[in-house]
Order: sequence, then structure tokens, then C-alpha cells
Amino acid sequence: MNALSTSDAPAMEVHDLTVSYHRRPVLWNVDLAVPAGTLVGIVGPNGAGKSTLIKAVMGLLPLSSGWVQVFGSPIDTMRKKVAYVPQRESVDWTFPVTAMDVVLMGRFGHVRWWQRIGRHDREIARESLAKVGMLGFADRQISNLSGGQQQRVFLARALAQQSDLYLMDEPFAGVDAATESAIMTLLQELRTAGKTVLVVHHDLQTAEQYFDMLILLNMRLVAFGPTAEVFTPTLLQQTYGGRLTILSEVADAVARAERGEKETLRNGITTPEKL
Repeated sequence: MNALSTSDAPAMEVHDLTVSYHRRPVLWNVDLAVPAGTLVGIVGPNGAGKSTLIKAVMGLLPLSSGWVQVFGSPIDTMRKKVAYVPQRESVDWTFPVTAMDVVLMGRFGHVRWWQRIGRHDREIARESLAKVGMLGFADRQISNLSGGQQQRVFLARALAQQSDLYLMDEPFAGVDAATESAIMTLLQELRTAGKTVLVVHHDLQTAEQYFDMLILLNMRLVAFGPTAEVFTPTLLQQTYGGRLTILSEVADAVARAERGEKETLRNGITTPEKL
């Protein structure tokens, strides 16, 4: 596989992507190429693999098959270009750090291992906190902030990374209307600045108005394209109403592959077929 040049490559591309937990597929044979400079929503039912897709792109999960590229190169060589905002529920908010400490973590990738965080990095952190309306809380312990304030701090950390691709896992979950509006404004500003933003989102009522493009996901890729083209009753029904059918098809495919693997081994060939 020849890598594309960064200038021509999609911001994020996955091919034949399958991710399994304990040999049970969570994502199945996903092919996707997201153009740079777009604001993209990832929608689908619970358990559809939305968060798994984000984590797989980040290299946080092993792949059963396929590959991931960011701007035409493997993620391991492009981490400075990618910022990740995890689900708020996955973070230990009792850890004794301030809001400023959290945001400064976004600068670690910009300094050598023997260097300390400098004045320039602190200024970027302050600017990032200011953009999300949290500069006045810079010295506040993160555990003493509200859920919406904590989410804003994690967005500020992502901004401090000064990346080109932003992967956000349900940034609107559990926040009030004012915080959601502020976050949306920030995402639009990132898009305007030429950044690419992928957002796991669960609210179909706002998905249509928030995003340029949508990824409709239910273990497999149901559809991907401009929101006006894929946000249709038919495709939404396939995404949210066909889960039992998809689960059954995937389970049957895995069972067939496992039977083929056993047959191959019986025939004396030691290399099993790829699932």
C-alpha cells in the first residue's frame, strides 16, 4: 500500500477495518475516507461501534483486519496532528490536578522528553481555556468543576494540541444548552480554520443541522456522505432498525470463517484463514 502525500490524502481513511472484542466483531469491514476541512458526525444506535471507530483510529484498540491512515500515513507517525476528546464518563475526575494542568497535557507532544513546559506552552494553554470560557477556572481543581465545565476543559486540552484532526467522543453528553451551543461554535470555528472534526453524536434531532457530513454506523458502515444526502428515512431505518439483521449476518460470517479455519487446520495447513 502506497501512502498518499499529505496534501492529497484524506484527513482520515480506514480500509477493511474490523475490530473484535473476545473474537466478537464490534466493527465489521468498514471502508471510509473523510475529506479534510469537514465537520462530521458519527451516529448510530448504542453498541453500533461509534466509540470503537474513534479508538481504533487513535490506535487504542487492536485491529482484527484492515488499516488506518491519517493524512496518508499511519497514526503512529502522525500523532501530533490528531487530538482526542474521550467520553467524560471514562475519565477519573478525582485525580488531583487543576484545569490548567489538564490543558497543559495537550502540550506534551510539542516538547522534548528532557524539556519542561515553557512560557509559550502556558500562553497557548491560557488561550485555549479562554476560547472555551474557562480561563477564570484555570487554578480550580478539576474535581470541583461541573460536568459541562469539565467537558470544556477537555476541549481546551485538545485545542492546546494545535492538531489538524480532532476526534471527539460524545462531547455534548451531559452538558447544558449553553455549553452545547459554545461547543458547537468552537467546532464550527475549527472547521473554518481548515481543521477536520469527527464527533460521536447521539441526538438525531440536532445531527442534521450540526454536521456537514454524517457517518451512519451499525457495526458496518450503512452510509457516509453529505448530511442532506444520507439523513433520509430509509438510511436511518437501516441504521437504527436493522440491528438484529446485521448482528445475525455478522455472527453467521464469523461462524463460517471459524469453520473454514478448522477445516484448513485438519488439512495440515498451519496458516488459518483471516477472519
